[in-house]
Amino acid sequence: MAKNEKAFVEETEAMVEKPKVKKQPVKKDSWEIKDRIYFLKTKDNPLTLTIPGKHTKKHSLLWFDPESGKQRELRYATNQDSPLADEQKGEATMGHIMFKDGELRVPKEKTNLQKLLSLYHPLKDRIYYEFSAVAVANTELDELEIEIDALNAARTIDIDHAEAILRVEKGSSVDSMASKEIKRDLLLFAKSNPKMFLALIQDENVQLRNTAIKATEAGIIRLSQDQRTFTWGSNNRKLMNVPFDENPYSAFAAFLKTDEGVEIYKSIDKKLK
Repeated sequence: MAKNEKAFVEETEAMVEKPKVKKQPVKKDSWEIKDRIYFLKTKDNPLTLTIPGKHTKKHSLLWFDPESGKQRELRYATNQDSPLADEQKGEATMGHIMFKDGELRVPKEKTNLQKLLSLYHPLKDRIYYEFSAVAVANTELDELEIEIDALNAARTIDIDHAEAILRVEKGSSVDSMASKEIKRDLLLFAKSNPKMFLALIQDENVQLRNTAIKATEAGIIRLSQDQRTFTWGSNNRKLMNVPFDENPYSAFAAFLKTDEGVEIYKSIDKKLK
């Protein structure tokens, strides 16, 4: 067994012995007979990975039945219809549950294994998950709607706000860009990272931070070389000290919202115009 595979298996074994209480399973009469696929949740998948298919002292494989209030033993027996040991009759032929290259395909004929993996197994949604085309479609639909919202917002935003948002992405290079370039890059930004774009639109500090940067570049205010103090550019009078381990422009943006900062912002805004 490869070293990283061994470590992966050991981690899996440790996880099995954790919480045994499971969610109430889907009712039997609503079970859909179909082929199912299961995927490991890890990024670097081992060539093969076998997960426990039987309750033992070393590997606890139990399911809490909310109706009876009892723990019920699980085991994958290839010649039985149910994955619940107390519902199995006669001799049980044990089977292995093995993922290959991070996936496990279970045909509809193996309903007992599917139910074990989909309804009862304590490792479900912890180290593996069941593929759902509906869930994927819902996720993709949500992502498309977010992208549309971001693009619509990018089209209607005013140029000053657009510049402030784009500065977060591109920095001081925004200063040399024409209005159409800003609008174009803003749309591209909204398309490539719609969640961040929408978050920046709602961040009231973005425009204040942009004002601070522009005022510094224009020499209206100055930021000390150690980035710890803001002063007026005209007389070097101190405006504020930057709190330790904070971004200076974020700190100054927050300062501009204070009673003292509001008057300073009005003065800066007037000089920028």
